[in-house]
Amino acid sequence: MTDSKTLLTRYVDALLAGAPLHEFFAEDATWTLHAGDLPLSGTWRGRDAILNDFLGRALGHYEPGSISIEVTAMIAEGNQVALQWTTRARTLDGDPYENGCLGVFTVRDGLIVSVREYMDTLYAREVAYAKM
Repeated sequence: MTDSKTLLTRYVDALLAGAPLHEFFAEDATWTLHAGDLPLSGTWRGRDAILNDFLGRALGHYEPGSISIEVTAMIAEGNQVALQWTTRARTLDGDPYENGCLGVFTVRDGLIVSVREYMDTLYAREVAYAKM
């Protein structure tokens, strides 16, 4: 069985490569974005909702091909991994975007079962969501 940190490393590698991500999530996984009242705030339930609705909508705020993610820290203990990253992109208006994020991933049976994500919500609102 894959340990939690190795699974998250493989997940990040696949994400950066633009590879499919379904194999990393349990079918009943949840992703909670603790981001105040942003349009994507709340809890997304189920692998398909996470990948298609949540991540699909989130990526839709940026110019295609402009998004990069830099992992700045990863700490694992047992079935939980704290992953810190910086997301960089250009908005659909061409403005630069750079936001620090933190996600706490819970892994069970080699799959991600829950994520709790935190970010600078004021910055996200002002830069990526201001014209919505």
